[in-house]
Amino acid sequence: MPSAAYLAAVLAIAFGVTFALRAVPFAVLRTLRTSAIVQRLALWMPVGILGILAVTSLRGAVVAEPHTTLYALLAVAVTAGVHLLSGRRTILSVGIGTTVYVLLVNLL
Repeated sequence: MPSAAYLAAVLAIAFGVTFALRAVPFAVLRTLRTSAIVQRLALWMPVGILGILAVTSLRGAVVAEPHTTLYALLAVAVTAGVHLLSGRRTILSVGIGTTVYVLLVNLL
């Protein structure tokens, strides 16, 4: 059984590393706010992540069941339409698009 001093040292090191990892982003935040690269990433990353998620999900759905390709594309069109018509409400559009896909797959 390790000694109490050894356990305290391990805990102190773990605490120090965890604290440092959480504090560093706040320490450099001031310089990052004025960075043109960070501002451009903040603009494009949500769209990029959503695009990657959509492609990955569609690929998985189409590979698993090729006959549902048309349903998936229709659900994507509904999602895009609802997103544009609802004032860009992401949760609403994704929820309705998912519902359309599930209904099409299960009812047709």
